[in-house]
Formats: sequence, C-alpha cells, structure tokens
Amino acid sequence: MTNAELSARRASAISRGVGVSTPLFATRAKNAELWDSEGNRFIDFAAGIAVVNTGHGHPRLVEAVKNQIDHFSHTCHQVAPYENYVELAERLNAAAPGDFAKKSLFATTGAEAVENAIKIARAHTGRQAVIAFSGGFHGRTFMGMALTGKVQPYKAGFGALPADVWHVPFPTEAHGITAADSLAAIGNLFKADVDPTRVAAIIFEPVQGEGGFYPAPAELVRGLREICDEHGILLIADEVQTGFARTGKLFAMEHYDVAPDLMTMAKSLAGGYPLSAVVGRAEVMDAPQPGGLGGTYGGSPLGIAAALAVLDVIEDEGLCERAETLGNQLKARLKGLQNEVPEMADVRGPGFMVAAEFIDSDGTPLPEMTAAVRDEALKRGLILLTCGVYGNVIRFLSPITIEDEVFAESLDILTESLRAARKSVTESRAA
Repeated sequence: MTNAELSARRASAISRGVGVSTPLFATRAKNAELWDSEGNRFIDFAAGIAVVNTGHGHPRLVEAVKNQIDHFSHTCHQVAPYENYVELAERLNAAAPGDFAKKSLFATTGAEAVENAIKIARAHTGRQAVIAFSGGFHGRTFMGMALTGKVQPYKAGFGALPADVWHVPFPTEAHGITAADSLAAIGNLFKADVDPTRVAAIIFEPVQGEGGFYPAPAELVRGLREICDEHGILLIADEVQTGFARTGKLFAMEHYDVAPDLMTMAKSLAGGYPLSAVVGRAEVMDAPQPGGLGGTYGGSPLGIAAALAVLDVIEDEGLCERAETLGNQLKARLKGLQNEVPEMADVRGPGFMVAAEFIDSDGTPLPEMTAAVRDEALKRGLILLTCGVYGNVIRFLSPITIEDEVFAESLDILTESLRAARKSVTESRAA
C-alpha cells in the first residue's frame, strides 16, 4: 500500500494524540537505512529517537534475542527470576559513574524509570518535593508530565498534576541563561517557595533532549552536587536519551567530575527492545520495601539479552570513540555552512548528540526554517527530527554504527537541504 493509503487508515484507527513526524511507513531497516511502504530509501537520522545507537537490526542483537526466545520470552522476574537480569545489573552497576556500591532495577520505559527514581528518592529521604528544569523532558506519565518543563503538547488538557514539583530555568547560552542564573533560581526557590529540608531530589538531563540539546555546563552540575550535599537532597541524572555512547562516553555524566545518586536509563540500553533501568547508590536503591518496585514486564528477558549485546557492541566496536569522530565531522560541516546560512546561529553538543539552532538576527527563534530544513531533507531521503521549547532546533541522532559512505552521503544531503531551506524561507518572506 502507499504511504497515503496507510496514513488514511491510521487516521481512522489510531488516536490523534499519538503524533508522527514523517508521512512514511517503515517496512524494513538496516543499520542507518530505512525503506518505506513504497520502496523509498531513507537515511535515518532519528534512530527511533536515540533508541538504535547500535543501528537497526545489528546482527549481534538479533542473535542474542533469538537465542533468548529459544529458552523463554517471559516468566516475570518477580515470579521466576533469571540470570541475565542479574548479569546486566552487575555490569551497569560497575559501569555507572560513582566510586560507591550500586544496585539496579529494570522496568520497561524511560518514563517508568523516572517514576521509580522519584519513588526511591522519596522512600529514602522521607521527603516529597522534587526540583526539575524548564525545557526538560521526563515522560508522559503523570509524574513524568509534572517533571517535564514544557506545556505544549505534553501537559495541555490533562488536568491537575502531582504536587510539590518545582521548576527552575535551565542554562541556555543561546538565550542568555547562565549556570549561575539557574543555581541562583534554586536559591530563590528555597527562600520563597519550598524549604530545602522538604526536597527529596533534583532531576536533570546532562544534555536536554526534547528541550533543545542544551548540554549542562560543568558549573551547573558541580553546583547541583554541592546543593544536594548541603541539604541532604538526592541528585538524579536522567540519561534516557544521553546514555550508551551517544555523547562520546557510555554515560554523559562521565564528562563531569561528580556522580549522581541515581541514574535513569532507557532508549539505546536495549537497542530497540523495551527496557529501562534505574541505577544508584545501594543504600538508596534499597529504601523501598520488597514489592514496592517492579512490574509484570519489567526487565523483559528479551530486552535484557539485547542490552547485554548492546554493551558488548559498544565496547568491541569502539562506539564511544566513533561518536566523537562522527560528531566532530558533523559539527565541522554545519559550522562551515554558517556563513551561507547565518540563521543557523548555534551548533552544539557532545559526541554525536549534535544540534543546530535557528535564530534570526534580532534573536527571534525561527521554527519555520527548522521545519523547512526537516522537510527539504526528507524530500532528499534524510530523516531529521526537530526539538526545542521554540521548535527551532534540529537534532541529529543517527546510529553511531552508520557506515562511512552512508554518513558522507547524509552530510551532502544535509548541505543541500540547508541551502534549499534558506532559499525557500527567504523567498517566502520577500513575497
């Protein structure tokens, strides 16, 4: 069937609340390439929103999952546990930043990992309040929505959200907000709104994802650690999008000289199979009573098998180093085009977690140009995603395993798309 025919069926059968960013329907994918229902080929710079860092259908993941299916697909870990759940916990405990004993739990989605991290923090501290950041994204469940610092489309129309969640600005250099501003806002919050002795946790993304791919400055991360230590607050790093080699390290927190108390993980943890995790200080993770954590599908044997293969692939194929190489090449190409496309005001991001932000000369965000770049790229066979509070950021999330020749092709398509988008927007404004 054609994409248009499938779109019509989708519109009549599926809730409009489940949005889509492209009109194509996938039929197969391999590494960084994807084919739609009409046989068109695309280079995938979305990677399932940072889920397939190790590429579509990596043979080692496929083999691991097939082998697990041959044994069993589900028993529920809370009923009949299995060894690979323990093995993955051991490996993540050892790999996560922090020179202290750690424990893990496994769930299914990133939002579920965040929910559990907040439960654990409250159980350990006996406190209720949580501080998060504007522009942050932590999921679509009710606590996830409360923590998320963006109303449209995530909070609008869903009624009252959990109380005792407070937001402060996130540092965004392109918009004049510094780390000092963010830390001062927390101080003001403690003076005006919430007693720090009631705060269980501060949660942040080392690089904001949906919010615009803004990296957390080292000053902010060190400052958060100091505030948490001073007031007995837990620091939670949401690594759902930043984890598993995307930023040039296994975890983005490895770029800093401090460790969080808890970390949430999902997306590329299992390379496309539903799995999430919370990893943290052993004494904190043990705060909930038995039965207080878990879920029927939490720690799926298939997802666990895939995750163990993901860790092997990252190590054996040097994906952290490759992320740095690819990211540097991408940023060099983008920065080399800024004279031609001056509206591309900022190119940023660690490793291969790269973004380009479009801002007019007067400082006005340009979501129309961002949309034009995305659309021009799609016409040429390159899938891109937008993000940002103003919708004016293109984020680049290709699989880190992308072949050199496919990556070179994608850079040429991107160059053509940026030029075409600027031409179309300029002509539209002049009309």
